[in-house]
Formats: sequence, C-alpha cells, structure tokens
Amino acid sequence: MIKPYLKDFKPYPPGKPIEELRRELGIGGPIVKLASNENPFGPSPEAIEAIKTAAKDVHRYPDPSGYELKRVLASKLGVSPEEIVLGNGSNEVIDLLVKALLSPGETALMSEPSFLMYEKFVQAAGGNIKKIPLKNLRHDLSSLASAIDKKTRLIFLDNPHNPTGSIIKHQEFEAWLKDLPPDILVVLDEAYIEFNDDPEIVKGLLFKDNKPPVAILRTFSKAYGLAGLRVGYGIMNQELANVLNAIRQPFNVNSLALAAAKAALEDEVYLKEILNTFLEERKRLTQALKSFGFKPYPSQANFILVEVGQEGKKLYQALLRKGVIIRNTEAYGFPTCVRISIGTPEENDFFLTRLKEVLNEA
Repeated sequence: MIKPYLKDFKPYPPGKPIEELRRELGIGGPIVKLASNENPFGPSPEAIEAIKTAAKDVHRYPDPSGYELKRVLASKLGVSPEEIVLGNGSNEVIDLLVKALLSPGETALMSEPSFLMYEKFVQAAGGNIKKIPLKNLRHDLSSLASAIDKKTRLIFLDNPHNPTGSIIKHQEFEAWLKDLPPDILVVLDEAYIEFNDDPEIVKGLLFKDNKPPVAILRTFSKAYGLAGLRVGYGIMNQELANVLNAIRQPFNVNSLALAAAKAALEDEVYLKEILNTFLEERKRLTQALKSFGFKPYPSQANFILVEVGQEGKKLYQALLRKGVIIRNTEAYGFPTCVRISIGTPEENDFFLTRLKEVLNEA
C-alpha cells in the first residue's frame, strides 16, 4: 500500500527544543538555543497586539485569500497581489511548486548541502533530486547548469545559503540565467535576505518576469520573529501563482498569522532596530570565535558556520551539557563544523562563556 520510495524516508532533523534538553539532561538553570536561526528578540510589539486582537475571532475561519496581508506585501515589494502565494511557512510554497511542476520520474536540482526540505518534497512527489556540490562554500552555478537534462523541471537556490551564509551575486546570476532553457523554474529562496548587507547580492524580484521564470520565496519566521505561527510567501508570475492558489489547501494560513505578519511588516522601525543589532552581534561573535582559534566563515545570514578543527558533534554535545544548543552540521556534510545562530547580546555572552569553559576542560 505504501509507495516504495517512501518506506525509507527520513524525517527532517530540527534543532533540539529547549524543553527536550531540559528533560534529557535535567538542566535546571538557563538554556540558550542558538540552533534554529530564529529571531531571539521576538516579533514586533505591534504584531503581539495584532495577535491579541485577532484571537477574539478564532472561532471564525481566516480570510482564505489573505487579502490584507497580500495588499501590504504587494505595496512594499512593488508587485501585484495576484503574483503572491501565501503559505503555512515558505515550506508549503516549496511543496506547492513541486506538486505543480514535477511529475514522478522528473528531476529537480539543488546544491549539496542546502536546505534539506527541497530534497524531501521532491522525493515525496516521486521525483528525482540531483545534488551538485558547493564550490568554495558557494552555489556552483556553472555545474548546476551543466547538470540540466530533458527531465529537469526545477532548480532550488537558497540565497543567502544555508548553512554557509554565502550569497549569489547579481552579475553572475544574470549571466547564468541567460544560458538556461526557458521551461525550467528557478526557485530563489530568500529566507535570510533581510540579514544581508552586501550590495552585490542578487535580488530575485528583478527577475520575476524572466525567461526562464524565477520564483522568490520569503518567510516571516526569521527576521520578523514569527516562526511559531508558520507564515511565508512566494512571489512569481501570475500564471504560476494562479495554479498554486488553486491547488493549495483552503485557509492554509491561520488568522493569527495573517494579522501578526501584516502588523510586523508595517512596523519598519522595529525591524530596522533589531537588524542593526543582528549585524553588530554577527561581527562581534565572528571576532570572538576567531580569538578561540576557530574559523568562522563569512556570513550574510543570521547564523555563522564555524570550522572547529575537530568533530563538530563533540563540541555540540559538550555545549548541550552546559545549557547551550547549537547546530551539529554533520547532516549537512560538514562534520568538522557547527552552525551558530546569532542570539541576543546576553545570549551570545552566555554562549561564549560556556564555550570557554568547554575548551578549558578539554
């Protein structure tokens, strides 16, 4: 009964929750989680108030079209509301794109490593995933193009890249697109775009109407601090957006998420303040990690991939016992690295203190 290719399917390995660590190790003191690239400052106070207001009507179904959120998004992004697809996290939009464009036996391309859910959605649909190794910790656009064959339908590119924090630059992306077949969709996942401060990064919106077409993914889970509500969106040509809106589940984004996302978008002052802090802390944490003898790679996201010169899993486990959760990157193909999310200044201080303790005890 079960499809054969699903029998050995492995679930996505999320960052360890704080409550789970407390249960497992019996830690009574503070625990800092720097594993899932969340916004530790939380959402805008305006978003919290919007949630409280919307909670009074949770006995009603949400707006199935997400009209108000799409209206604000369209105004800010300079696109039409009809070109926006809302999702239960941008993960759902990835799933919808795969369902709309990939038939069993057809192929999608991605870098290796990259966001693990690209592969899982393709495999769940009966498709084939072809993974192209990074080159100098960056997407190897040339090799991705060379891997295209008659069965290729999609190319997934996360920009900034997870877990390295590297970026694709505008000029290289523009030149690369010109040589692609016109019937392939390029999916540019910009989940971490708000944390970028490199002016050379490619902006997917400039290529929305390109041939081959480009779909852009964004989320409210990272910079906007709404990971627990699960709301993201895609921007694409209207023909494709119409198809995705036709096949998605009704009421796929809940009413609290719709209200909070709209309020968060409108509170530009709060977003600017926390992004400035993120950039300052990313620089400070990078320098501190260097002082310990580690090699933090340059990042344009809210995390840092760090070469630790040993089995990363051992450092990960040692820090767990100290009440710090970071990300073991073995599953990403970086066994001698760890990935550290940028926390608040206080969380980062706690992490650095515990890291020093671990190193002194080694």
